[in-house]
Amino acid sequence: MRSLILRQYHLYRLLIAILDHYIQPVVNLFGRTYVAWVFFASGLTKIRDWQSTLMLFEYEYSVPLINFELAAWLATFGELVLPLLLIIGLATRVNAVGLSIINIVAVISLEEIAPAALYGHVIWGVILLHIILLGGQKLSADHWIKIKLYQSV
Repeated sequence: MRSLILRQYHLYRLLIAILDHYIQPVVNLFGRTYVAWVFFASGLTKIRDWQSTLMLFEYEYSVPLINFELAAWLATFGELVLPLLLIIGLATRVNAVGLSIINIVAVISLEEIAPAALYGHVIWGVILLHIILLGGQKLSADHWIKIKLYQSV
């Protein structure tokens, strides 16, 4: 009986090692790509019709503490640049924090938000939290840079 339990335990440890080494970095990259696409598409929408974007930031969104034009510029810049860096995995955690801030501000800036839209923001927030906690992992520029730095020491 004891040997059966030990075999099952070793099989479990092998499965976990395979998941950690191969599967988790791929899932991390998929999560980074999904969230990046959502924010990048939003940024593209903003630059397609800048006048409408400014009007929305002035009258619809109640961004706290800053001028609506500055808020529009910052949101658009963040939605176009941070997702690209997130996919590449360069300064992954920093970019995930930046997108999280954009996500939170987007939710609190609307007086009313549809439940389905709120649900989307929650999902993106959870994925971004995962990225903040685990970083870019093996499929990222961060990992490649870390390897190169340690090789040179």
